[in-house]
Amino acid sequence: MGDVLAGNNAVWEFEPDAVLIRYSRSVRGSRLLQALGERRVPHGALAGVELTEGRRGTVVLRAAPRPGADPLVEVAGGQLRETADPYRLVLPDQSRDLAEAGLHRLEAAIASGDGAEPPGRFLVTAPAGPAVFKAYDAKAFFDGRTVTFRWFRTGASTAKWKAGDQTFAVEELSGVDWRSPELLHGHLRLLRRDTGEPGAADGPPQAADQDPAAVIFGLGYGPVHESLPFAAAVLAAIRAARVGPEPWL
Repeated sequence: MGDVLAGNNAVWEFEPDAVLIRYSRSVRGSRLLQALGERRVPHGALAGVELTEGRRGTVVLRAAPRPGADPLVEVAGGQLRETADPYRLVLPDQSRDLAEAGLHRLEAAIASGDGAEPPGRFLVTAPAGPAVFKAYDAKAFFDGRTVTFRWFRTGASTAKWKAGDQTFAVEELSGVDWRSPELLHGHLRLLRRDTGEPGAADGPPQAADQDPAAVIFGLGYGPVHESLPFAAAVLAAIRAARVGPEPWL
């Protein structure tokens, strides 16, 4: 067991080579953080850390993950609200000294690392679930190897209904495009290797409501705490399929 920093939204436990983060189960907390439960972040996944003034007599210790280290942050693409930031620890001002000690400890751990990582691999484990969620026009399933969209007759566009339910093996995919349901035109789109990324030379992507490789969100459909962990798990599986088994396992 390492030293512990207990904040208002999470508890950080400092291990020799990582930070174990346990998120608050408070009913007033972020539903995304509640769904994540616990995450282990290796020091090698971190680019930096800072301590800033918070609101109402608090200080905020925030770590910054390295680009490409965390599938959740990668697929979120900066769309999360501050309160849903999984790398943010809010502490009462009277814990400032402890927060500063945690800051210096992480700074030293980050500085001592050589930044090495297996090529193409995420260093933070993807969320375990959920393996299913409801979008506006479909129910989405992921079993670790394939993603399936089963259309709702009352929500799916004619184009999707005619195309029929869709199943995609992770080996067929190049990435995941997630747009938060808290924004306009929220959706989850699977990027296929045969068509490339959105905006590729063969033309812009179809509108998400017409694309059989996408599901759309709406009021009460595809909430962040369900659709984002789902998207992150799919992205991690795509990356793992691309680089193959880890040689040391």
